[in-house]
Amino acid sequence: MAATTTTTTSFLYPIPSSSSSSSLSTPSRTTISSPFFKRTSSPKPLTSINKTTTNSRRVVIRSAVAIEKETPESERPDTFLREVDDPSSSAASPHSSNVRAKFEKMIREAQDSVCAAVEAADGGATFKEDVWSRPGGGGGISRVLQDGNVWEKAGVNVSVVYGVMPPEAYRAAKGDNSTTTKPGPVPFFAAGISSVLHPKNPFAPTLHFNYRYFETDAPKDAPGAPRSWWFGGGTDLTPAYVFEEDVKHFHSVQKNTCDKFDPSFYPKFKKWCDDYFVIKHRNERRGLGGIFFDDLNDYDQEMLLSFATECANSVIPAYIPIIEKRKDTPFTEQNKAWQQLRRGRYVEFNLVYDRGTTFGLKTGGRIESILVSLPLTARWEYDHKPEEGSEEWKLLDACINPKDWI
Repeated sequence: MAATTTTTTSFLYPIPSSSSSSSLSTPSRTTISSPFFKRTSSPKPLTSINKTTTNSRRVVIRSAVAIEKETPESERPDTFLREVDDPSSSAASPHSSNVRAKFEKMIREAQDSVCAAVEAADGGATFKEDVWSRPGGGGGISRVLQDGNVWEKAGVNVSVVYGVMPPEAYRAAKGDNSTTTKPGPVPFFAAGISSVLHPKNPFAPTLHFNYRYFETDAPKDAPGAPRSWWFGGGTDLTPAYVFEEDVKHFHSVQKNTCDKFDPSFYPKFKKWCDDYFVIKHRNERRGLGGIFFDDLNDYDQEMLLSFATECANSVIPAYIPIIEKRKDTPFTEQNKAWQQLRRGRYVEFNLVYDRGTTFGLKTGGRIESILVSLPLTARWEYDHKPEEGSEEWKLLDACINPKDWI
């Protein structure tokens, strides 16, 4: 099989893209143009099978991967969905998943509301926006605010992507590090919103949130890659200093959101968050946690869609009140230096352990989208140890020994 595929990433939790279709058996090419993303299709095949007769009668499969660049767009489209998935299109398939359309609507509304709240809190700076598309289908909206009154760097990005990912990307997406599972190329659909907000004031915490929906379209008999869907995401807080009332407020909002759907969600997803954001080579957490979940598909699909929506909508009430309280707190050079050291820990986790980052780097994704989660500035000091009992030590102790905040 000679195939040409392309890959790209979304912000923070990278998602590959391809010029191949969502079906291996009936490939097609989709062209997306600005400003209305008019789609045209041609039956030109992108794959072919070369069968070689051998003693074992095996099929010899060869593949080549070519990385294409995103296409900048001058205007935001009404939807990044292909016509077959767009309920408003006359070409919509009766078998299309309406979850795709609902999830795209949710993440784009969440992007607008979070960006508006961040700009209001900053009181001056505004987001720079980049819109991009992919020849294989879909695209994204990247928004970054930098060097504002309150925010050192804030990014809020959405993506809706179709494609075919190579086996190593599928294993990275699933968190599978084994060498025994060797699926073939996997057609997929993925959509997500991701954000990291880094304030200037060392007493104001960093926030990360990410919510995503993923489907594989592989045939049921495809080796190692059955047809499946799942939700993932979470919201977590990374302060440089511990204000218990702030952390309790943040975790209370996460718990109230979870309790609307299942009382077991918060304790389970809180522990998952504590266990995931670990800098293993230092045996400490990146921050003070929140909630995190992945590969979630053992509940009703519409229920999980509602849960992800509620989680995304809870970001502003969980975080912005803390920012308003702390953004103007006086601080010293020592406070700022400690914040920069904690930012260094943030960088270490993201570049060494984060599934999304490693997934994007393995698939040759858009580097600006992958690394926009990193802070504008960070610091590393040789063998730095805060004085026991100090405010800095209290933060480090909480990162080493996770607590139940509520």
